[in-house]
Amino acid sequence: MKDNKFTIRIFDEVGGDSAISVDDGNNVFIKIDNAISQGLSVILDFQNINLIITAFLNAAIGQLYSKYTSEDLQEKLKLENIKPEDVRLFQQVIKRAKEYFSDPEGFENSIKD
Repeated sequence: MKDNKFTIRIFDEVGGDSAISVDDGNNVFIKIDNAISQGLSVILDFQNINLIITAFLNAAIGQLYSKYTSEDLQEKLKLENIKPEDVRLFQQVIKRAKEYFSDPEGFENSIKD
């Protein structure tokens, strides 16, 4: 039976222990998007990552909400080896992405006010 899981090791993708580049985040987004489009489940493995910033997470994960529902992503995307102190960053990025992509114009207007 075929394994329908695709693992992305963030350490390998970013070339070290810091996930800080928007470009790296975009590359991860493309890999996630391609895998989900092919019907695969994706595991993002954050083992050996010591620094994560929201710019990377917005690019890698946040923009997924422009293409997929929360339910799709909960089913198809799994996160592994996240340090407890980084969980809040993931929650923050996901919350903002959901808010933004549910009403981009309203979100932009609320920031301007």
